[in-house]
Amino acid sequence: MIEAKRILVTGAAGKVGQTFIRRFLSDPAFEGWKVRALCHNRMLERTARVEVLRGTIEDRAVVNEATEGVSHVLHLATSKETPESIMDVAVKGMFWLLEACRVSPTFEQFILVGGDAGMGHFFYPHPVPVTETQRHSAYPGCYALSKVLEEVMLEQYYIQYELNGCCLRAPWIMEKDDFKAQLSFGDDVFGGPRWRDLVGAEASEGYVRSDAVPVMLDRRGEPVKRNFVHVEDLVTAILKAIHHEKARQQTFNICMDEPVDYGELARYLEATRGLPSVRVKTPFHSTWLDNSKAKFLLGWRPQYDLARLTDAAFDYVRAPDDPRVTWYPG
Repeated sequence: MIEAKRILVTGAAGKVGQTFIRRFLSDPAFEGWKVRALCHNRMLERTARVEVLRGTIEDRAVVNEATEGVSHVLHLATSKETPESIMDVAVKGMFWLLEACRVSPTFEQFILVGGDAGMGHFFYPHPVPVTETQRHSAYPGCYALSKVLEEVMLEQYYIQYELNGCCLRAPWIMEKDDFKAQLSFGDDVFGGPRWRDLVGAEASEGYVRSDAVPVMLDRRGEPVKRNFVHVEDLVTAILKAIHHEKARQQTFNICMDEPVDYGELARYLEATRGLPSVRVKTPFHSTWLDNSKAKFLLGWRPQYDLARLTDAAFDYVRAPDDPRVTWYPG
């Protein structure tokens, strides 16, 4: 009998990992494949097609066990703004993964989900659209630096060993009510900026009571354009990249066709939900990630625009057993 192909998913219990596994197992193109889920803190359920391994990629023995008999690797594990562990995970861990892949007789493809943090996100001015040829420019902090190092390491393995890999570079990944939560003036805000810190606690309390949303302004007082991607669109890109001959040793920006304009967002929420807005001055800059390369080479198209992303988040109702939990700082 022919052994079933296996794809290793690191960081498998995260939002991207769980969505990918669900979509992968239901896709006829991968019928007969198995998933090996490498989990660290949160665990997944074992099934006939899902093997679950607990451990950290910092440990070479764990990585060697996880990659045994694997044909594809989807690398999602990360550490965010955690200086104590981020280099062990992002650099040493990825090194162990790449080393195991390059000597494995069953290995075929390595897929890294990178981040626009490595391109500076909205911390630096970008006078033209950000393409895959722009030089790396990490913003302050260890997470952005780790995203640069991951991409550079993968690129060097292309040169050193002709490794078959690709990088899908994503901006902030949204699911469920994430997009709504990033607009909160309360302590429950998801990610940054923390609007409460910018306008003060007293003003924030009033904005929370009125359901007001922030309009992020740049240094000139213009609404910021900020890049996002919905997790379903990112997973579609991952599925398309598997085995795709034009994905070999390529980097792709995987994002919405247009960044979210906070001014347009405020007008949409006022028109559709009657929500007021508050203009908030910030030191940040507009950026526009260009996704043309992924559309041209992979045949991928994002399905979420500003309206769909907003409606999906504001209409989402969390189940009692699905509380909002922030699993990492930063």
